[in-house]
Amino acid sequence: MTAAAKQPNRDPSLAPLRGQLAALTRLLHRERILNYSGHASVRIPGRDAFLIQSLYESRAKVSPDSLIAVDFDCNVIDGPDGFEPPREVRIHAEILRARADVEAVVHTHSELAAAFTMVEGVELRLMKSHAVRWKSGIPIHPDPSHIMTPEQGRELADTLGPHQGALLRAHGGVLVAESVPALLIDAVHFDENARAQLQAAAIGRLKPLTEAELELLASRSNRDQHVSKLWSYYLAAGMDSGIIPRDWNELL
Repeated sequence: MTAAAKQPNRDPSLAPLRGQLAALTRLLHRERILNYSGHASVRIPGRDAFLIQSLYESRAKVSPDSLIAVDFDCNVIDGPDGFEPPREVRIHAEILRARADVEAVVHTHSELAAAFTMVEGVELRLMKSHAVRWKSGIPIHPDPSHIMTPEQGRELADTLGPHQGALLRAHGGVLVAESVPALLIDAVHFDENARAQLQAAAIGRLKPLTEAELELLASRSNRDQHVSKLWSYYLAAGMDSGIIPRDWNELL
């Protein structure tokens, strides 16, 4: 990765995306889905580039102005002087390059998600209704190391394929969505579903959603309404707790 000549003009049209991505990162930290590691990105409309947090900044402190813009070759094209992308930025670049339908990506080092790649004969099942989002499957990427090279990024994108999420062997997970608000909701539901499986297994034999039930759920889904409702809920909770500054409201 090399730093390209930057044009720190802070395109005002990107202000809403910057606000959403910063809020998402802080909220996922609040929900303990991100901690000292992990990162989210959003595609810059009309460009082979995306916004992402910088390498060393705390997930609890990310702000709209601290985000950096990175092209698909992982060159920094805009951002504060000296800021560089996360080490696993290739995850975002190669998934966004491969999936024109994806607008936002999150990579977590969730211990809960990783646990389902470390037990013989056990797989993450679809337990709760909102897990219909992953009815096409949740593949496991076999490479347990950090995704540092373009080749590794492409391999992960191949594992993800057309699906909306994947697990990384002994590492964590990756989720994709059509917007930043949708990505927040998916990340929350993904964790809820994994936790529900652990809780159900402690009670007795698992009874995951059937194919017929998943088809029924898909046919009755109102994703836009659901995303809007929960995004508003989490933003309000973040502002009430001081996680999200209230003066960000005009961006969101």
